[in-house]
Amino acid sequence: MNPMKERVLVVDDDALMLDALDAGLRAHGFEVIKANSLSNSYLAILKSPPNIILADYHLDDCSAFDLLAWLRARDISIPLIVITAQGSIDLAIEAVKHGAESLIPKPVDLGYLIRELHHTLDRFRDMRKDLAHKLERARYERNPFLGESTAIQELERTSRRVTKANSCVLIQGETGTGKGVLARWLHNMGPRSNQAFVNLNCAGISRDLLESELFGHQKGAFTGAICNKIGFVEAANHGTLFLDEIGDMDLQAQAKILKVVEEKQFYRLGEVHERKVDVQIMAATHHDLKKLAENGSFRSDLYFRISPLRLRIPPLRERIADIAVITDKLLEQFSWDMKRGKIRISDNARLELERYSWPGNIRELRNVLERATLLCDDGVIHKTGLEFDICEPQRIATDVVGGHVTLKEMERRYIMQALESVNGSVVQAAKHLGIPRSSLYAKIHEYTNLGTACCSEMLVDVPATQSGARFAHRNSQ
Repeated sequence: MNPMKERVLVVDDDALMLDALDAGLRAHGFEVIKANSLSNSYLAILKSPPNIILADYHLDDCSAFDLLAWLRARDISIPLIVITAQGSIDLAIEAVKHGAESLIPKPVDLGYLIRELHHTLDRFRDMRKDLAHKLERARYERNPFLGESTAIQELERTSRRVTKANSCVLIQGETGTGKGVLARWLHNMGPRSNQAFVNLNCAGISRDLLESELFGHQKGAFTGAICNKIGFVEAANHGTLFLDEIGDMDLQAQAKILKVVEEKQFYRLGEVHERKVDVQIMAATHHDLKKLAENGSFRSDLYFRISPLRLRIPPLRERIADIAVITDKLLEQFSWDMKRGKIRISDNARLELERYSWPGNIRELRNVLERATLLCDDGVIHKTGLEFDICEPQRIATDVVGGHVTLKEMERRYIMQALESVNGSVVQAAKHLGIPRSSLYAKIHEYTNLGTACCSEMLVDVPATQSGARFAHRNSQ
């Protein structure tokens, strides 16, 4: 996939020079916007903000410094390189004082100009990323597709197709499923990967502050606005804006975000002129936005605009087969972070993890394992070392209401529960279930072949051979 072209605004009142720079820059992969006057450059910037500006020092009866002053007055952050036929050290110093990135003398050496453009763009891009990621960065690049379940494999296939688009993306899933992790992955794999990824949790900011955080404000816009402030939308320019928990966004802010989605325009608070922005919007929610739109608590027009591409992350209870893989990855990370040897987990503890309903999903699994890792003494996490937020692990019956559990999974977990309640005795479990012992043996054989944790530590009276498969067993009680 080819990266997005960098957009250069070239400002020069010399038509021959303008055309020469246009041809040279396009030959090196740039997208070029031309302006032959200061006023035309203003219009070009407001219509479609470039990544960088290349401006001649002398422009009719003004100079490139006037353009720099105009940008500064509006707090528009676009790097500008000055070109001039009257190059001198004093002028170069003056240009930098006015906010120019550098000064290039005429006649312009195209090779040098291209290198300077790339160098400036790289440096400015790093500055934007630092601004966008002032908050704590994740120590590791998280994989949103850990596991081998059909559900997670299908999510990965769909997500890889989505990365090819530049449209809005709506990620749906319960709390703790990793919506933010998936959004960052989509950004990193997409055409804007070399630009900023800006994350705003709409549920974590009060209604009064949300608009200021999103769109920024001008000095004096309200009490306490002592200086101009750039908002999240502007910080994400040319990159990705991720609106987490958009279902909790205030209706007034929703109207303004709709303008950004539809027209790529917004106003800072206290400002009278519109700003242009080029940003891809990704949104996430644990709510059913369609229902919220139907009852009027979410704008239906915004819902349809942000959801042309929808991804649903399945809850952990729908992908029980993935718990072992996720557990091993988390324990590997905790071992490294805590500077401990390899942390193992017993079969009984794994079984307990599979039996729990995980209302907090992967985030809750991480917390349970981190606590167990801190408290285990022998490098092994046992069943007794697992502490769940719900006092008693939720059994399969509590999951049926949601309608997301297959009949086979319900049966498997119910059999596991029955076996544990009688300390693994197949004879007693068969009586409890009201089925022949041979039928229970067959079910155990089926689930063991599927690689579940229903295995030797659980079964105390399974024969050594059943249907050609060998089972370990304990002495019967």
